Order: sequence, then structure tokens, then C-alpha cells
Amino acid sequence: MRKKEIALFRVYVWERPVRIYHWLNALCIVVLCITGYLIGNPIVLQHGGNDASMLYFFGWIRFIHFAAAYVFLINFIVRIYWGFVGNQYSDWKNYFPYSKKHFQNMWDVLMVDILMIKKKDIETAGHNAVANFTYFLTFLAFLLSVVTGFGMYSAMSDNWFSSLFHWVIPFFGGDLILRMIHHVTMWFFVVFTIFHVYLVFYHDYVDGSGVLSSMAGGWKFVTKDKFLRKNQKKPEPAKK
Repeated sequence: MRKKEIALFRVYVWERPVRIYHWLNALCIVVLCITGYLIGNPIVLQHGGNDASMLYFFGWIRFIHFAAAYVFLINFIVRIYWGFVGNQYSDWKNYFPYSKKHFQNMWDVLMVDILMIKKKDIETAGHNAVANFTYFLTFLAFLLSVVTGFGMYSAMSDNWFSSLFHWVIPFFGGDLILRMIHHVTMWFFVVFTIFHVYLVFYHDYVDGSGVLSSMAGGWKFVTKDKFLRKNQKKPEPAKK
């Protein structure tokens, strides 16, 4: 039996700054998690020689972690800025459930996409309401990770930027609690990454909307032209 053809429309969803942020953020998280784990659980190296590079192995781990933290912070600030100047799919308002419609969309996604109780068309060109709220939680985790990380860094650095975080250690009640919170945020990113990668491949296979490739080229495919921006010329439909 011949399958029914569905007309698809290309929509430019993820702009270049958003895509750069995504992949640079992914790289930073991987580097920070690996080096952070080694800092919290340092390995013992048995070396009989006098190789200075081996003797300074842990110093390099710390340096890479600190350097990645600065890139992580700058990248995060740029993404916040782009939430105000980017297109409708990167708008900061998408990530806050501030309206009744937004809460209704979150409920629909939970019922249809997660619990699979209802059958309803909830196709979206960008992130759905639940995904947007999840990313809002990750933004809070980003902020907590940055504050606690630079708070610990301020105790061992005297540069002007780290001095801005001298208040963090007493605010959280001491260095030990601060380290525990920072460690928990690391595992939050680890768990989030596992679910994120799984859902990306799942929706890419089930929806066929180009979820995976969209973060490389920016384009996704939708079956309804209502998702096309009003100022965007209607493109030629692609056949599925």
C-alpha cells in the first residue's frame, strides 16, 4: 500500500548564534564535568621520573577547568543577550510559563508526548512548552553552577573578576556546602545530557522534522505553514 505523501515546509528556526551557543555549551559541559570529577576525585599517578609535565598533571586539570568555566560564562551571557534580539524561537519569553495558554501547552505536551494519554496535534517548529520550561531550569542550573564555581575560585585568586564572588562562600554557609552544591549541579548536567540526547534522537526518528540536523543547519520541517514567520517568504514544500 502506498504511503500518503505529506507536504512539509522548511522553517529557519535556530539562528547561527544559537547553534554556536549550543555546541560550545555542550563542549564546555563535557570538559567541566570531566575535569570537575577529577578535581573532586583526584587520581594517583605513580611516576618514577622527573618529568615536570607529569608532576603538574593536576595543575593542568585545574587550569582547563577554570578556562572552560570562563568560556561557559561568556557563552551563557551571549545566549541571554540573544534571547532579547534573536528570532521568535530564541525569545526569552518562550522559557517562562507566564500565561494560561503556556500552561495549557505544557499540559498538552505532558498528556500527549510524555504520558501518551491523549491524541492531539501539538506540532511546534521550535521547542514545545515543556522543553522550554526544562531549558529554563537548566539556565537556573547554569547560574547556580557559575556562582558556586567562581565562589570557590575567589578563595584562591586575587584578580578583579573573582573578587566579585567573595560573598558567595559566607552566603552559602561555608566552603564545604558550596562544594557539595557545585558537585550536585555537575550531576544535574550529566543526567540532563543523557535525557536530552535520547529525546533528540527519539523525536528525530518519530517526527521526521529534522530535530538533529536543525542544530547544524538551523532548518526544521513542519506540516503547517502557520509556523512560518509573517515576514518570511513561503518556501517550496518538500515531500515526505
